[in-house]
Amino acid sequence: MNILNLFSQGLNSLDINIDTKHQQQILDYLVLLKKWNRVYNLTAIADEEMIPKHVLDSLAVLPYICGTRILDVGTGAGLPGLLLAIARPDWQCVLVDSNAKKIRFIKQVIIELKLDNVEAVCSRIENFNDQKLFDTIISRAYSDIQSFYMQTERLCSNGGCLLAMKGKKPEIAEIQASIKIIPLKIPYLQAARHLVKIRL
Repeated sequence: MNILNLFSQGLNSLDINIDTKHQQQILDYLVLLKKWNRVYNLTAIADEEMIPKHVLDSLAVLPYICGTRILDVGTGAGLPGLLLAIARPDWQCVLVDSNAKKIRFIKQVIIELKLDNVEAVCSRIENFNDQKLFDTIISRAYSDIQSFYMQTERLCSNGGCLLAMKGKKPEIAEIQASIKIIPLKIPYLQAARHLVKIRL
């Protein structure tokens, strides 16, 4: 199955609607990722695994996003924040990572794909501040849910949510918030995936 069919059928399986223009932008992002990966070592995922492990895994969280102002912490190569921004151009997304090479790559993607709803910031989350709070703060980068909560809760609006993308079902430490663990079924991916949603 070619990459276009894999992507299209994956979206159908997830029941996610993305128009043709923005589907093409996501595929263009993958082309840039493969190109820059040769020099910058942005991801260890092989080309044929990028649709399930990067694209569909990122887009599967779309139904669980709160509001339209999103912060992606430890975004790496722009996952999931960059793909969320492409899929939903009416959202405003800020992507934060302490790795300057990865932020340089994301800024180049923003320029080449003409994305006007994304900002990339090179910073440790402990040092990051913004003039406005965020509706959703999301991350694939944290191994520890409590650390994610402690470092990002101050940046989230009242009524917003924190979303931690995990593999196997995580153990949840005592946190003074409403927590829900959502199992995700990612097309073409056998590994377990879970989303931890913390409502504030």
